[in-house]
Amino acid sequence: MNDYTDLAGKTKSFGDATSEREVRELDRGYVFHSWSAQSKIDPLPVARGEGVRFWDYSGKEYLDFSSQLVNLNLGHQHPGLVASIKDQADRLATIQPGFANDARGELAKRIVESSFENARSVFFTNGGAEANEYAVRMARHHTGRQKVLSRFRSYHGSTATAITLTGEPRRWANGTLDPNIVHFFGPYQYRSEFYAESAEQEAERALRHLEHTIELEGPNTIAAVILETVTGTNGVLIPPPGYLEGVRALTRKHGIMLICDEVMVGFGRLGSMFAFQQFNITPDLVTFAKGVNSGYVPLGGVILSADMHNSFTENTFFGGLTYSGHPLACAAGVATFDIFKRENILERVQDLGERVIAPTLAEFAQRHPSVGEVRGRGLFWAIELVADKSTREPLIPFNAAGDAAAPMNSVVSACKEGGLWPFAASNRLQIAPPLVISEADLRLGLSIIDNALHVADAEASKLRE
Repeated sequence: MNDYTDLAGKTKSFGDATSEREVRELDRGYVFHSWSAQSKIDPLPVARGEGVRFWDYSGKEYLDFSSQLVNLNLGHQHPGLVASIKDQADRLATIQPGFANDARGELAKRIVESSFENARSVFFTNGGAEANEYAVRMARHHTGRQKVLSRFRSYHGSTATAITLTGEPRRWANGTLDPNIVHFFGPYQYRSEFYAESAEQEAERALRHLEHTIELEGPNTIAAVILETVTGTNGVLIPPPGYLEGVRALTRKHGIMLICDEVMVGFGRLGSMFAFQQFNITPDLVTFAKGVNSGYVPLGGVILSADMHNSFTENTFFGGLTYSGHPLACAAGVATFDIFKRENILERVQDLGERVIAPTLAEFAQRHPSVGEVRGRGLFWAIELVADKSTREPLIPFNAAGDAAAPMNSVVSACKEGGLWPFAASNRLQIAPPLVISEADLRLGLSIIDNALHVADAEASKLRE
């Protein structure tokens, strides 16, 4: 057995082979996993986590460069978050949403005050998919319209409307559960749908495409446009200058609500509390989850503008959840704001992104033949891997599986062997460590990725032969 010292200074054990075997047997015997063919997976049993690391039962250490599912913004076992949950549990573990609760009210106040001008209230959910479901429902009730426009290369959740909004392969097997969803192309200059040769052209042509989509679908039938302010799992796509401002202008022109999905990029991931704050726009609704309390207790929500809120001052809003604004979750959310201020989280995210990640990844792009493009902000970046830089052929095909995905699997394995748990999606390594990461650990993780890129280079070379 391997021992370790916990945050309280007590000596504990990672567990022996028997305990690891029991964890595996329980998981394989009784747990049904998401997004998986159950017989083809073998989940790693995790013994503990602390800060930016977690360990398996053998004591092998992994630097968490994915923040689990890009939700662990303040890292594993942050003492402030753990203490807030314990304190709230001692005082009032739970109360139904029909009552007023101080933790719930205080968190809503802080979120409203840190979001956008004319923000009015927060409706709490249990996570991001529900937040997007309810934002769409609110927009439909508010406008009296039914259609919602969403982009390809997007993910909005796996519940009925949310999975239909999603514009990537995870939607395909689920059919059209909400028939009033229309997809359109957003900007992605590296693989432009619009033959753009500059960021300005990409923004202009993507906006023209959206304008034509609105015209042809009928402006008076469209309740909302929903978009990830910065595309997350589908590529860390930073909007080109002027694009989001143009979307906002189009939606205002036609009385269409703008919903910014900030489930992944909210709460400091880009170096501002919300990502839309970096693009000079004011949305009508903002959805959030993940980083609001680092997932210590499930929590999400919708921020409503005053106009949206006022639609339901006299008219009943027909929606609700048993655990809306759970006190344990909200207490951790309040603590998150305190920790952000005390530890200067936003400032350090900006600094590490600009001073460490940006120049390091630019150097990778120059040195590694397999790196087609790097892009990102703050502590959210993508390394797009290609077989050939001149043709931009991806290292693996779109939606690759089986043998076709082998080159990318080799890169991921190299990261894990080096002690880093990566965020891999399609032909990309995406960088999203906890926001509390030290500069030394950030550089260590980037050096492990650098070594793994040599594997990508070799795989790309074989594909070119």
